Amino acid sequence: MRAALAGLLLLAACGGEPGKPGNEAVSVQAQAPVDDGMADCAIGADAAWGRDCSVERSGGMLVLRHGDGGFRRFRVLADGRGLEAADGAEAAQLQIVEGDRIEIRIGGDRYRLPVKVAGQQP
Repeated sequence: MRAALAGLLLLAACGGEPGKPGNEAVSVQAQAPVDDGMADCAIGADAAWGRDCSVERSGGMLVLRHGDGGFRRFRVLADGRGLEAADGAEAAQLQIVEGDRIEIRIGGDRYRLPVKVAGQQP
């Protein structure tokens, strides 16, 4: 699925730094749909969705912190493919949902973040 998204996604993570060297293909939207530093997430295989995960972006790294103290780290890819897991053996699976959000699935955890698809009007 990640290959199908190649070149299409511009990650809109809260707290990002547009124009940071090395992130030319990945830019942060000026106005994310809700830019409160939180993301929708469902932690665990049967978990319900909630706006319970905080989002931290530093350069090419994105950290999603769970309410229970756990977290997932992702590497923002400068080639426009979106992101990939920075730790562990599990690969992140990406899917566009609701037209302006990306769903990240890794292990039993799911996250939804705002994105801008290349070529779409703001």
